[in-house]
Amino acid sequence: MSSTKCHSQSLPHKMPQDTVITTKDLKLTSDRTYDNDGMRRRAACLCFRDRLEKEVLLITSTHDVSKWIVPGGGIDPGEEPQHAAEREAHEEAGATGTLGRFVGIFENKEKNIRTWVYAFYVENLQEHWSESKSLARRRQWFSLEEAKKMLSIHKTSQVQYILSVEKT
Repeated sequence: MSSTKCHSQSLPHKMPQDTVITTKDLKLTSDRTYDNDGMRRRAACLCFRDRLEKEVLLITSTHDVSKWIVPGGGIDPGEEPQHAAEREAHEEAGATGTLGRFVGIFENKEKNIRTWVYAFYVENLQEHWSESKSLARRRQWFSLEEAKKMLSIHKTSQVQYILSVEKT
């Protein structure tokens, strides 16, 4: 079981200072940002079909297309978490819509990751989007119960995102 914790109240919504590790520093495929605690900064969207928040859109993992995950990824240098979350929903799921409420900040100490999570209300799904072509990504709507089951197979830390939404 993952040691993911949600800190929706204890950490600031925005991190004013961050450290940038560039590709030439670590030979990574993209720049990564870290907060003052040395945690990698990520953002994600729980992409809901509507404001009732009963169905969530999951995407397939790039590592195994039989496993489902929440759209999300690294926060670019100088980028605010909410903008990164919207960008990731578009890039990974081909989803456009309205950014909703802030769900919380989730830490995964095992992977040294801190993720800002937002509700996102999908208004349009592109028929063909970049990662559907380049990474053979698929997407599918799931009830919250089904999504928790799917996420528990591959991304147990992301189950906490949905549990947090269910509490509110």
